[in-house]
Amino acid sequence: MIGTWQALVIDCEDPDSLARFYEHLLGMVRIDNDPDWVSIGDAADRPAIAFQAVSPYVPPQWPGHLNPQQAHIDVRVKDLDLAEDQVLALGARATGEGSKTFRVYLDPQAHPFCLVSW
Repeated sequence: MIGTWQALVIDCEDPDSLARFYEHLLGMVRIDNDPDWVSIGDAADRPAIAFQAVSPYVPPQWPGHLNPQQAHIDVRVKDLDLAEDQVLALGARATGEGSKTFRVYLDPQAHPFCLVSW
């Protein structure tokens, strides 16, 4: 092993608002809170999801590769319909893509993520 996972870093326009979305979605807390960098996680000594301000921000397009998604998060849920209602209320947008076991959404800054249920 060379190292351990520190964070998944997502480029965005507004780190504060995007972190707030994922805090509610995943039940995580703020670890770092700077204007250009916000990270959230279960605890300060555990891997985090970080949101980094970039300018100009060019959102990914899903599906497609002109502006590729680069990374996405799968969120495991018990009830897809209930979870869908909740993420839409937080500001996510449904893409209409998916199957019986997963659905694809865009967060408030157009990063794709999936709700999955097994």
